[in-house]
Amino acid sequence: MAASVFDSPLYTRLFPTGEAGRLFSDTAAIRAMLLVEGALAQAQGKLGIIPELSAAAIQRAASEIQIDPGALAASTGENGVCVPGLVAEFRREMQAPEHAQFVHWGATSQDIIDTGLMLRLRQCLALAEADLRAIIAALAKDADAHAKTPMAGRTYGQHATPTSWGAVLAGWGMPLIDAVEALPDLRDGALWVSLSGAAGTAAALGPHAAQLRADLAKGLGLRDPGRSWHVDRGPLLRIADWMSQVIATLAAMGHTIVGLTATDIREVSLGAAGASSTMPQKENPVSPSAIVALSHQFTGLRAGLQASGIHQHQRDGSAWFPEWLILPELCLTHASALHHARALSTGMTPDTAQMRRAVDATGMVHAEALSFALTDRMTRPAAQAATKKLCQTADQTRQSLADAAQAAFPDLPDGLFDPTCQMGQAPAEAQAFVTRAGQL
Repeated sequence: MAASVFDSPLYTRLFPTGEAGRLFSDTAAIRAMLLVEGALAQAQGKLGIIPELSAAAIQRAASEIQIDPGALAASTGENGVCVPGLVAEFRREMQAPEHAQFVHWGATSQDIIDTGLMLRLRQCLALAEADLRAIIAALAKDADAHAKTPMAGRTYGQHATPTSWGAVLAGWGMPLIDAVEALPDLRDGALWVSLSGAAGTAAALGPHAAQLRADLAKGLGLRDPGRSWHVDRGPLLRIADWMSQVIATLAAMGHTIVGLTATDIREVSLGAAGASSTMPQKENPVSPSAIVALSHQFTGLRAGLQASGIHQHQRDGSAWFPEWLILPELCLTHASALHHARALSTGMTPDTAQMRRAVDATGMVHAEALSFALTDRMTRPAAQAATKKLCQTADQTRQSLADAAQAAFPDLPDGLFDPTCQMGQAPAEAQAFVTRAGQL
């Protein structure tokens, strides 16, 4: 198989990345860096740092020139960074040495690479937001329809108390709304321009370095952090943390759906399921399984990114290089999970009749309600003990808890064993999600 499933024709449909995949290619990286070089020249021309005529020529060339990534391979291998080769090739392609000499004036490789990366990460976040909004809308639509659809709540894989399918959907949707609402602050606190020169001091950028950085940020639509962040990888870690929170929620959704599609549960069916090569009866929950697998990969990548953020002195190749290895995979892992979750949110269908049968089969989901109902006639510890014994009796005699309890206590309250009366705040939780999603 390919070194990365995201570059594999064989696995492209199992781990699709959509438009995000195009952001993490050599061509996209070069295009982003050229945009930065063009915007830098434009800002320097306006401040009189370089001739305005040269600035205009550089900016125009940056939007027109195409550079083959392979042409930079030798230089990158020798220098450990692609920008020296990129600048040399750009100057050559301009065919105007009187203007080309001002390309990359006072900047350093990291300024161009990091700022170009931020342009791509901005688009990556925009694509993620679009996916999240679509997922939230789909979950909210079903939560509204099933706010009062009873099903067994499960803890440790066992029946707990009644809940509703709408509340389950809300449990996934609410943190996804949190993630969308966190994006403005994330963009402000992470999508930064970098312009600090060779060792972070901006010495070669002249007395207007701060103004130049601010103008470059404005020109590119990024934030000016007001300082150098060459060895502060906090912006990237903040983006990774945001992605981590999203993918954790998606993985919880995927993991739960895998359980709900199990043969002996079958409370949810998927619009598209996988087949076995030898077992005709199989309908494998491929998409939710892929989300869980992607979340496992993301966890490992996130740890690696943390380690790559530890730089020595003013720049450290041994820390910076791993970032190039890890960050694209991390972003594409996140994008692929979102792609699956978007399809899953519109393709899954609850089997409401099966959900009700599961609740009524043993009635054990009503044990908590029964224990509280019995406190009208005995202490709480005694009520719990009596309920525990009734559960054991029902299990041993293969009858429902309702039958066992009513035989022992004929005057129990009406609705005690009706799940529609025992869902607590579940319908309200579902409707709160629907309302919040509508306001997003």
